[in-house]
Amino acid sequence: MTTDIQRLSAGPKTMADSASPNHSIPIGDAGQTPLFSRSASLSKQLSRWKERVIESLLFVAAFSSVAITLGIVGILVYESSTFFAHVSIWEFLTDTLWTPMFASPRFGILPLVAGTLVTTTVALLVALPIGTVVSIYLSEFAPPVVREVIKPVMELLSAVPTVIYGYFALQFVAPLLQKIIPDLPTFSMLSAGVVMGIMIIPYVSSLSEDAMRAVPMSLREGAYALGANKIITAVRVVYPAALSGIVASYILAISRAIGETMIVAIAAGMQPNFTLDPRQPAETITAFIVQVSLGDLPHGSIGYQSIFAAGLVLFLMTLVFNIIGYGLRKRFREVY
Repeated sequence: MTTDIQRLSAGPKTMADSASPNHSIPIGDAGQTPLFSRSASLSKQLSRWKERVIESLLFVAAFSSVAITLGIVGILVYESSTFFAHVSIWEFLTDTLWTPMFASPRFGILPLVAGTLVTTTVALLVALPIGTVVSIYLSEFAPPVVREVIKPVMELLSAVPTVIYGYFALQFVAPLLQKIIPDLPTFSMLSAGVVMGIMIIPYVSSLSEDAMRAVPMSLREGAYALGANKIITAVRVVYPAALSGIVASYILAISRAIGETMIVAIAAGMQPNFTLDPRQPAETITAFIVQVSLGDLPHGSIGYQSIFAAGLVLFLMTLVFNIIGYGLRKRFREVY
């Protein structure tokens, strides 16, 4: 009886107490069994491998964009060197005649540069004011329901094929402008530039609206506290605060207008005239490249090689505008 009372007073034995030293339960790190520890280790290794694969894919994607750009530049420079072996750079940059298909060809790039700059200027005179006003309205005044409807509809303009825009300029805009300007020819830089401006409005409005909506609400509230109304707040506070992103949208619109092909090829006239009058027909750099690519000049001839020299000039023009845009974004960048 005494033995039973001692056994009861000692209390129940735990599993660890009852286990013999030779049959103790193995305990892993942090109280985990070896099987669970191996499973966690494999899971960590698999996670690390996934991260490395994703990092490698991102690196390849980033490097490919740089490699493609360098490849384009290399091809343009290499092919242009054949052209400049027969045509001096001074003649190419200063001559005002561009007649590569004539018996006695002339290779002055100025008519093509003038046509490109004039059509781009007309397009920007249409797109920048309208796109900026639309972005201010969508950001500061439009109700959410209206914004969710107008913005996607505006962005659909950038999805319309440019061939359709070209015939729209030729069949609708040009006759409409002829009623306002009776002497306006059917093919002109004015009609092509106006339609190009309509096409690039979404680039300006969408990106500018995103930049304005990123401005902190505290700036608007501070302006309201000082007695400013919504218009003054939008123009004097929100627009300057978002100027870095707005300038980026402007530069993107400029680059898009400079590189436009089908609208100017259809509606601008494809006549290499050295003129700054938007009412006249002219030819842009991209339109000339399309013309030669259709087979009007034999492959390997100097006239055919001229498309690479023209493409190099177009690339440098776009590069200059992007560098200017980068400097302006850095100059007006605001960190909140």
